[in-house]
Amino acid sequence: QLQASGGGLVQAGGSLRLSCAASGSIFAINVMAWYRQALGKQRELVASISGGDRINYGDPVKGRFTISEDSAKSTVYLQMNSLKPEDTAVYYCNADIRPWGRPTSKDYWGQGTQVTVSS
Repeated sequence: QLQASGGGLVQAGGSLRLSCAASGSIFAINVMAWYRQALGKQRELVASISGGDRINYGDPVKGRFTISEDSAKSTVYLQMNSLKPEDTAVYYCNADIRPWGRPTSKDYWGQGTQVTVSS
């Protein structure tokens, strides 16, 4: 249902762009978000977007990361600038999706994509 791409290895100060496309029997997407989990740490919210204009960022990425979405493509993007070694983590796409034929939405997770920032 969620396919993430765009991770990789980058030097500190560099940029990466992550993409996550939702597919399947989608009636509505309520929220799309990015989370990350560094080795030995809990998963944390990076950014979320709802309705195109309700956006939240985790404190560590404010001012450096930008989340956006293309509703027509059911795709969410995460532009990451001024990357720091502490941004190294597996980044997971998350979406709250209401499938066709169901009265309620369901939480979906992508497979995760590794982002490594070298110092």
